Amino acid sequence: MAVSIRPILAQNYPLVTDSRCNCYRTNTSTSHYFRNHKFFDFRSLSQYARVPAPIGTAQGNADAPPTSLYFQSPEWTNTWAIQSWNNSAMMGGDSDVTGSDATVLMVNSANNIYIQHNDDAKPGSNTYLVMRTMRHGDFQSAAEIESGSYNYQYLSIRMLSRTKGAKGAVTAMFTFRNNDTLAKVQESDLEIRTDDPVQYIQYTNQPSWNADGNIPQATRNVSLPSKKGWSDWQYHRMDWTPGSTSWLVDGKLVSTIQFQAPKDPSQVIFNTWSDGGTWSGNMTVNSTAEMHIQWIEIVYNTTSTVPTNPFPPAWPLPQNCANICSIDQTWKTGTPVLVQSPGGGTGGGSGGSGGSGGTGTCSTAKYGQCAGKNWSGCGRCASGSTCKYQNDYYSQCL
Repeated sequence: MAVSIRPILAQNYPLVTDSRCNCYRTNTSTSHYFRNHKFFDFRSLSQYARVPAPIGTAQGNADAPPTSLYFQSPEWTNTWAIQSWNNSAMMGGDSDVTGSDATVLMVNSANNIYIQHNDDAKPGSNTYLVMRTMRHGDFQSAAEIESGSYNYQYLSIRMLSRTKGAKGAVTAMFTFRNNDTLAKVQESDLEIRTDDPVQYIQYTNQPSWNADGNIPQATRNVSLPSKKGWSDWQYHRMDWTPGSTSWLVDGKLVSTIQFQAPKDPSQVIFNTWSDGGTWSGNMTVNSTAEMHIQWIEIVYNTTSTVPTNPFPPAWPLPQNCANICSIDQTWKTGTPVLVQSPGGGTGGGSGGSGGSGGTGTCSTAKYGQCAGKNWSGCGRCASGSTCKYQNDYYSQCL
């Protein structure tokens, strides 16, 4: 059953830059603390918007240049690397060894990663990032981005996204630590299969199979709690913490898996693909599927920046988390708020009184708390959302 995550009671906390934040506190039932924050905003990049024509050869896809200057800017290249590898080495082998039963040559291509204008009837952004996969006559072109860092060790990663297109494809967001032996791979993933109904999403701590068959403890096929499906814009979140991975959709906890949760430093990867195998299915020639992303946000620790005692069972807070910020209680997506500073105080109220009646200019971002018993924060929701009752102690901007 889905559980609504109740944010820590908020006041009208001030927006701050990341330089003001020593740690970022997340809002699950057990708060976790992270040292770093990154936000990638694809909503207002009209100057880069262009839908590239498909390339008809496998080699042409592999050799394709970036589709715009945005993907050559430090804003992008300091974190992400667009992939051009293919799966030829994994075809025709033992899937229990390679992890693949592909029947179609798949080639990742920079030509399948681009910025597109948002032509929705009521667009929530000017533009968004597209990751495309297409079935050509004798091969599949795909899209994958990987973090340049292999040192993420625990994180909370979020995206506002949707998946569109033909059956036979997979879109995914995951952490990954490779190994020559499939059983030793460490991976937590969110996967959407376009063969599945739009209400179903697969969550897994890989590997989910071995030579003896499937490993049921490793995976959950979850039916989404709302009427919306993965073809609609949804707020997806994955929290990888010591001994557990949890997944949330639109602020609701939908799955938690402790079994074989990753424990070692990893990459972050997004991809859209198909290889004709059992998992993805086989796309019809000339058909496409796409993942659309308005933004990606991450709070994380790395092997060099894990705070001392970063996941305390209770307060007091770690000494090196003097200024505590939040991306869950902010009213501006991508910008943290200061929720606690030295001396036990909280971030002061800039921009209004922020009482339960929604006075002043205070407002709560979508998916934030807006009402409930003992609530002392903003009662007015940001434009485009309304305050919806969940229980006596929690109402949420939806």
